[in-house]
Amino acid sequence: MTIKRSGAQSLVHHGLPILVIAAAVLIIWYLGAYFLNAPVVLDQLARKGIESPDFSRVLAEAYTMKRPILPTPDQIAVDLWTSTTKWPLDSVRNLLFHAAVTSASTLTGFAMGLVLGIVLAVGIIHSRTLDGALMPWVIASQTIPILAIAPMIVVVLGNIGFTGLLPKAVISMYLCFFPITIGMVKGLRSTDPLALDLMRTYSASPSQVFWKLRLPGAMPFLFTSMKIAIAISLVGAIVGELPTGSQSGLGSRLLSGSYYGQTVQIWSALILASVLSVVLVALVARIEKAVIHSAGGHR
Repeated sequence: MTIKRSGAQSLVHHGLPILVIAAAVLIIWYLGAYFLNAPVVLDQLARKGIESPDFSRVLAEAYTMKRPILPTPDQIAVDLWTSTTKWPLDSVRNLLFHAAVTSASTLTGFAMGLVLGIVLAVGIIHSRTLDGALMPWVIASQTIPILAIAPMIVVVLGNIGFTGLLPKAVISMYLCFFPITIGMVKGLRSTDPLALDLMRTYSASPSQVFWKLRLPGAMPFLFTSMKIAIAISLVGAIVGELPTGSQSGLGSRLLSGSYYGQTVQIWSALILASVLSVVLVALVARIEKAVIHSAGGHR
């Protein structure tokens, strides 16, 4: 009985703040939707000769506009449900189809960025020349706006015959390799000097020091960087879909929605993109727990 009570108390303790914040966000959202949509409603009613409409009518029409300035959460929820259940999964009208296309670019770019980031970090750690030559360029690469470089990547790769998924994956890789490189360098350099001295005392080779000491110690840094990188990789995949003129992907849904003024469609794609990001970060966290557990650690 005591266990159940403590469990309920724990649920209230952790869940109540989340519910309060969620309720506050919803209230602010509905208020914002009214104040942004109401002027449009009043203008439309004035054109119909209705100069002083009732508040209830303005409120109802502000929350049910087909092309609102700011859609309400229930409008977005209805659109999400309709666009994910009304059409087959392989249909371009199904939002999950577009999410799958973006996920493929995201994961491919993330894998490429992971390999590139780890290789660069290992090289920087083991070579002072690479440290001095590469690290400034790694940092400088992130000062270029991705919206400026994405079209160039698409054009260059398209001219040499690479289209479709690869250009978007390269853009994702360009964004996500940076946190992996920085985190991995920090992790590899965080090795305890006393442990390094002990390994040298046992005449351990550089490869043994790396695989048995440096790499295991860098794992927490690597997985923290991976959580950041996979979320950035999703952003890169969406940005990469904008200049390609692709007919599929969450980026194409955002672009088509902006062309035709379909704000509900835009918000639905944004909400699904955020949910996808949470799922990908949670997946990396699960992998982290599995790796640390298999290594005999606790997290």
